[in-house]
Amino acid sequence: MPPRLRYTVPRGLGSVIKPSRAPSTPFVALLPSTPAVTLAPRQYATAAAVSRSSLRLPDDYVPPTRPPTARPADARKSQLLRNYTSLLRSTPLILVFQHNNLTAVEWAAVRRELKLALANVSTPGTDSADIASRAQLQVIRGRIFDVALKIVEFYDPSQVAPTTVSSASGEKVQVVYNHDLSKSAYNVAKGIAKGEIPVPESSIYAQISPLLVGPLAIFTLPAVSPAHLAAALSVLAPSPPAFPAPSRKKNPSYYEPTAQNGLSKLMLVGGRVEDKVFDIEGVKWVGGIEGGLDSLRAQLVAMLQSAGLGLTTTLEGAGKSLWLTMESRRSVLEEEQNGGKEAKESS
Repeated sequence: MPPRLRYTVPRGLGSVIKPSRAPSTPFVALLPSTPAVTLAPRQYATAAAVSRSSLRLPDDYVPPTRPPTARPADARKSQLLRNYTSLLRSTPLILVFQHNNLTAVEWAAVRRELKLALANVSTPGTDSADIASRAQLQVIRGRIFDVALKIVEFYDPSQVAPTTVSSASGEKVQVVYNHDLSKSAYNVAKGIAKGEIPVPESSIYAQISPLLVGPLAIFTLPAVSPAHLAAALSVLAPSPPAFPAPSRKKNPSYYEPTAQNGLSKLMLVGGRVEDKVFDIEGVKWVGGIEGGLDSLRAQLVAMLQSAGLGLTTTLEGAGKSLWLTMESRRSVLEEEQNGGKEAKESS
């Protein structure tokens, strides 16, 4: 290793090695002197330049997508009410059950067995797979379902008077707010609850409202199919010999403790079929129709034909008896006339 050489840098060389600093004179001072020029500020388009009155909506403007409602439209109860009214208007067959504290696992087991039973149904002339896939078993809120029944049966949207509101352009237009969450529908349901609007005893609401007590669940079918109804009754409310439960060999999962515990907590209380209220026996009668509605229609046609044939036979019999009486009387008169002529000729 070579020896290190120590030396000192002269102080005079430090100023030469260090870079010189930039002058502190501002850059503006370095520019050549020019005459003073006044520059006009730039003009930008701002919101203030536009007339605010032209963008302001009228005070009574109502957006078409958010009509006025008697209840908050975004609340869960309001959406449930709309679902129930739509369900009552579009579903021809509804069974009402009372349930007693079924757990989520028990509900899943009951729906599984119901789905299996409906999938095995095949009815000629109908789309059985579509009916089975659209069948539902759901828990409902009793008080909201009661309000939905009142609106569906007693509320007439065509009787609601139009309301004058302003459009976005400020023009006055006539708009009818007659949806299920409107004030008019709310007043009808409230009037029935207070007794201001009479409820006929023959109405659907008067017949089915006593059944809507306690925790409720409904089973719905998109069509009146006695075969599918019988399959559902054999699972949800079996009653042999008409609606026997599936055998253990055919469906062993039906007899699992979870499914049996869930089914034992369900009780059928009634139903609504084609705007008619049925008790338990009536529901079983609909499910016991052999051959479905087509067979029932064929029986009705045969009965009408037999009644018409009997009426025709009765009318024809009366005409025939009258004709025979007149013919016999004519023959008697002819014989009497012929007998009188022969007596004159012999004398």
